[in-house]
Amino acid sequence: MNQEAEGTDDGGGPTPAPRRPDEGDEDDVPPDVREYARFSKIDGATYDRANEFLRERTYITAREWAIARLCADFRTETGVEMTKIGENLPELVPFMTDTYSPQAVNQARASFDEKVRQAGATFLYGAMCDFHTAEELDDLMYEITEVAKFLLEVEGVELGVDEELETEERISSVMREVRESSAALRHDHVTCPECGHEIETGGEAGDVAVDD
Repeated sequence: MNQEAEGTDDGGGPTPAPRRPDEGDEDDVPPDVREYARFSKIDGATYDRANEFLRERTYITAREWAIARLCADFRTETGVEMTKIGENLPELVPFMTDTYSPQAVNQARASFDEKVRQAGATFLYGAMCDFHTAEELDDLMYEITEVAKFLLEVEGVELGVDEELETEERISSVMREVRESSAALRHDHVTCPECGHEIETGGEAGDVAVDD
């Protein structure tokens, strides 16, 4: 049985059994499914290979990544087209070989959302709690950004050099603000012991001013 069909790759419990495509279904593929090319760059890749890459670098599985992407792309005014996604999964994603029920699609998306929340809380706490120096945090952000950019490129997003540099600078700027603001929460004195910036903690709750 394929790994995506077992539903045990994410530790989130069993997935509702996927349904095998019937012969002759090729003529029933909707036009938007035929034209979908998000994962064309990895055409021919196996589920195990994609899953191994993701599990070494992220919390998510290949199944969760693919279905979360599809749920974002096949969203209408009335909601996500989970039936269409599940019934056409092998057509949409090269390394997915089984169809899924709408319940299985929803479960995979929910698992993705939960892992994003958990990973986000873990990362933000690590950035705020003074475990890393500014240089270490910059290095960490670079590694994380490289993985995220690679996944976007696999999905067909074309990133120019200028766009990459601008994105990296914006992310670094935000993380510097996170560290400076968290320093004001951790320390009673007005000078950050890490960088020497003057921190004003007066004003309304949550307002922090940092002098250059």
